[in-house]
Amino acid sequence: MVLETLNPMHYNITSLVPDTMPVATVPILILMCFLFLVWNHEETSSIPGPGYCMGIGPLISHGRFLWMGVGKACNYYNKTYGEFVRVWISGEETFIISK
Repeated sequence: MVLETLNPMHYNITSLVPDTMPVATVPILILMCFLFLVWNHEETSSIPGPGYCMGIGPLISHGRFLWMGVGKACNYYNKTYGEFVRVWISGEETFIISK
């Protein structure tokens, strides 16, 4: 009896799907995913710098400034991206200009 309940061929998976997921759930999930993508979409800037990537870029940028200090972080971004760089400090877009 235990082996019969553990047998995956014993259950008909097509009969379980309509019971567990109503028909309206799929369009709602698709709509939520679409709205999430639209909400997080941001135009790409012509100014070089780390990407936004759903808010992760600003966190990494700000963390680098806290961890390395302003001078070393500016030197790092200037070596990586050039003389004119866009970064985020405290959630605000900041431009580093150096030569």
